[in-house]
Amino acid sequence: MGVVSPFGLGIDATRTALVEGRRCLRPLSLFPVAKGPPLPVGEITISMENEALPRTHQLARIAAAQAMAGSPKPPDAIVMGVTTGGMSTTEIHLKTVARNPDLFSHHGVGSVAEDIAAIYHCKGPVITVSTACSSGGAALKIALEMMRARKAGRILVGGADSLCRLTYYGFLSLQLIDPKGARPFDEGRRGMSIAEGAAMLLLVADQPGQAVGEILGGGLSCDAYHPTAPHPEGSGALVAMREAIADAGIDPGDIDYINLHGTGTIDNDRSEAKAIRTLFGPAPPLLSSIKGACGHSLAAAGAVEAVVAAIAIAADLVPASTGCGSPDPDLGIVPVQKPLQRPMETVLSNSFGFGGNNASVVIGRPGRASRFMDSSPRTRTMSIIGSACITGQGGTEMTMAALGRGTACNGRSSLETLALQLPPSEIRRLKRLPRLAMSLALEAHRDSDQSRRPLSVFFGTGWGALSETHDFLTRLNETGEQFPSPTDFVGSVHNAPAGRIAMWFKAQGPSITTTGGNYSFEQSLLAADLCASEGNDCFLVIGADEAHPELSPLFDRSVIPGHVLSDGGGALLIRRAELASAFRVQLLFYENVRENPEVIPALLDALGGRNHMRERYGFILAGIPAAERTVGERQLGDLLSRSAFPNSVLDYRKWTGEFASASAVAVVMAVKFLEAGLFPGVLCAGADVDLRRKGGLVIGLGRFVTAMEIMPG
Repeated sequence: MGVVSPFGLGIDATRTALVEGRRCLRPLSLFPVAKGPPLPVGEITISMENEALPRTHQLARIAAAQAMAGSPKPPDAIVMGVTTGGMSTTEIHLKTVARNPDLFSHHGVGSVAEDIAAIYHCKGPVITVSTACSSGGAALKIALEMMRARKAGRILVGGADSLCRLTYYGFLSLQLIDPKGARPFDEGRRGMSIAEGAAMLLLVADQPGQAVGEILGGGLSCDAYHPTAPHPEGSGALVAMREAIADAGIDPGDIDYINLHGTGTIDNDRSEAKAIRTLFGPAPPLLSSIKGACGHSLAAAGAVEAVVAAIAIAADLVPASTGCGSPDPDLGIVPVQKPLQRPMETVLSNSFGFGGNNASVVIGRPGRASRFMDSSPRTRTMSIIGSACITGQGGTEMTMAALGRGTACNGRSSLETLALQLPPSEIRRLKRLPRLAMSLALEAHRDSDQSRRPLSVFFGTGWGALSETHDFLTRLNETGEQFPSPTDFVGSVHNAPAGRIAMWFKAQGPSITTTGGNYSFEQSLLAADLCASEGNDCFLVIGADEAHPELSPLFDRSVIPGHVLSDGGGALLIRRAELASAFRVQLLFYENVRENPEVIPALLDALGGRNHMRERYGFILAGIPAAERTVGERQLGDLLSRSAFPNSVLDYRKWTGEFASASAVAVVMAVKFLEAGLFPGVLCAGADVDLRRKGGLVIGLGRFVTAMEIMPG
């Protein structure tokens, strides 16, 4: 494990601070505030080695170095929770009107995990989870399921976030910050204290004798209630905790200590307390929140608190709920107010976030009867029962008609066109990206002709809500940091569109947002494969990105000034069942290209070899981002040469335009070609091709190589 937080640097410093019950909040000094005294925050005061690198990246590097110390073997995969990415430097450059794209090369939220992957030579999947304050906990659940599915044996998992003006002024605009510092579950509490930090854990499947703890189980849920406020009865929190405990194969009575989410806001503490009482009755286990001591480090919190849980087990330590001097009698729970020494075997750790995203993780002492290594991999069929896309030509029907004529679909649909797909009650509150995502979800659901609503939402976006981010920072700067927009702040978080969709459908299962540039949709499909429930429930997998005239050319190197600005996305409604009338989708391959010269032979092997590939697939849709065209074309040429693939190959970004989630459109294109039984020859300057029950491949090229298969039922 590795950790850097307001408690200090490393495991020993963290343990000492917990034993002493130290309160580590102090007035913000990282950047000046325009009005009033700086509020107390959980700020890290150690010096950083590379001031040119965004603060979140530096914190992640520090934690990862500790976790990987003495472990020369690279991880098979990296899973991280992040919300701020390079925002701490981006907001400075935007304020000074800097317009050199090189200055924004680390802006992307997914760039933090990719930086760690480069340092530790990870050739496998690199996944970034951005579900607000539950991101770190959700990352742990995804990593656990990757190990259960035998997709990786060594995973570096965690979370990182830094303080920045966006989050400081954003939470202040929502009136959610306590000027005296967070006092979780205290009767006088008034809000949270934002913080920064990073924690990384190296999970291994085959070295129990060297373990410092075991991830026994995890649970995910969504309130589907409100963009920021938790469900007043704590229903989503209850589901996440109950599922985590069941997933661990234990009973509520086996929990020795609960590490509460406990932010110190009135509504969050009340909601969590109700869920605790419902699950554990009037005499719950020992419980506390550490956020009154170190603040709330947002996406990092779940990972930091997983480390704290492991420390608590190793040291038989119950951390104090620092700041809670007078427990609120109306809550019906009494947190531990001073550190205690108690025998400890099993800890339940909670992380809840904006959009009602809930994650709970059970951590146990090494050597417990963890069942996941004894389970056999599950059958993970994903049958597509509805699909939809949006491009510059409009919705699915108009897009496919244009392609059938050989007409490109680049460009942007107007906001008015997107509004045609939406209920009037939703239009007023939604800017471009949530309109795109909501329109895709509704159209995919209508296409399924299903009355059953989706249980879960998995959303991939390369850059998130650019309009809200731009408008929040612009107003912040123009008003001298006096009047930031709370609405734009809430909308700026990457998982806000998924939260809107979950609220509309009352989808209370897992709600996961992934963000990894051009591979964000592939990450969301993998997350769905790992975390969507079995049975008859259906779930949405969506990829969407908006084009912003100012921000897109700065953030996305594939968006070339002077070319047509394009955006859009695609959505699939999926059931876990073998359906004869439905097409199946599967992510077959996902590898990092860096220091991986055999990536194309490995791809060919994953596709079943040369003969299998030629016989199984009627076409390939290849995604080559403009910024990586030279390497992407070389990779595609290598694959085609090795496979002697005789069928149609389409460089689809030349038809969709350049945006991060174009692969989601490509998957829907593949579904529609297969439904028609023909590949339009006009796209490849030839005759229409009869697909004869063959399937299709959507391949991503560039910095990562991915392959998604779409096959008849």
